[in-house]
Amino acid sequence: MATPADAELILKLYDFRREAKMREARNWFVNFNPSSYEDFAKTVFAFGAQENAYFRQVTSYWETAASLVLHGTIDEELFFDTQGEMWFVFTKLKPYLAQFRQQLKAPEALKNVEAVATRSQRGQERIRMMDERFKMFAQMRAQSQQQQAQAKSA
Repeated sequence: MATPADAELILKLYDFRREAKMREARNWFVNFNPSSYEDFAKTVFAFGAQENAYFRQVTSYWETAASLVLHGTIDEELFFDTQGEMWFVFTKLKPYLAQFRQQLKAPEALKNVEAVATRSQRGQERIRMMDERFKMFAQMRAQSQQQQAQAKSA
């Protein structure tokens, strides 16, 4: 059962997400839509690039937050109910994680996020729903690009 200390930590996590640079990183991540591992790697391994910094900021934030759950510092149910963005991040990265870990030679990369995101039936259902949303968003982006191309050629 969640305690007032859990609530305080949840509110601190929220405050950290509102920090200016973190907001920039989160906004970038929302629009980061790699279509292949090569596309993914081109961005996340571009050390020194702003996109690489944003990627590291978002993923390390959620890795830290997930570790608080795994160590019992934050109530897992309260975290699930208030931190849906972590499932968004995990679902977006899931297709690339195995190859990313292999290339980085870091089998532990994003393991805390993965553990928290996948260990409950509710979490797995959230991932399934996010996968469906991502497919819908990809179709919407493709349609928009097609309409823009048609408008330019008209």
